[in-house]
Amino acid sequence: MEEVKLLGFWASPFSRRVEMGLQMKGVDYEFIEEDLQNKSPLLLQSNPIHKKIPVLLHNGKPIAESLIILEYIDEAFPGPSLWPKDPYDRAQARFWAKFIDEKCNPTLWKACWSTGEEQEKTKQESEQLLKILENEIKDKDFFGGETVGAVDITANFLAHWFGIASQLVGLEIITEEKYPNLCNWAGRFRECGFVKDNLPPKEKLAMGLKFVLQAAARSNGTSSV
Repeated sequence: MEEVKLLGFWASPFSRRVEMGLQMKGVDYEFIEEDLQNKSPLLLQSNPIHKKIPVLLHNGKPIAESLIILEYIDEAFPGPSLWPKDPYDRAQARFWAKFIDEKCNPTLWKACWSTGEEQEKTKQESEQLLKILENEIKDKDFFGGETVGAVDITANFLAHWFGIASQLVGLEIITEEKYPNLCNWAGRFRECGFVKDNLPPKEKLAMGLKFVLQAAARSNGTSSV
């Protein structure tokens, strides 16, 4: 019998990525909530390099990093495909997932906690990145076409977390006027059953994000919240 456990944190978009992927594949799993201020021996043992969530345990074997986990579960379990089957399409999906993960999300997050000239610079960078995504999602329901896939799941922060964080700091970046395609995509994405089940409640998430934004601002010598 398959034993699948996920070490994660309720408010983490990275943990939620993996949960979305597992639920889309129809995989039964046990979620183990981690205290990020007091990480468990199991987490430290399972991810000794980065010591971060999420970590998937499949029959006791650990797999770390959310995008790597999404690739693993697509190969290890039956069910709907998270990634395209065609090699070229799969390579393109990996490209966009990496672009969102490494360029878009960190820049958007920085725009929320930075201040002054730094925030204005980061805001402009965010808008340039969003224009690229706006063009990529044009005339498509989802990044992979007609159904949700790994790229959409990777962009979950953009669809839910960022809107709440930006409201907390009075930052207006993603609007229907500027990015109608992205806004329409986000609405469709949030309405998917397994996605909706893995979007933390707005009020609860706002409280958690406010704490995290304050900590990020302090560590960088700013105060945006």
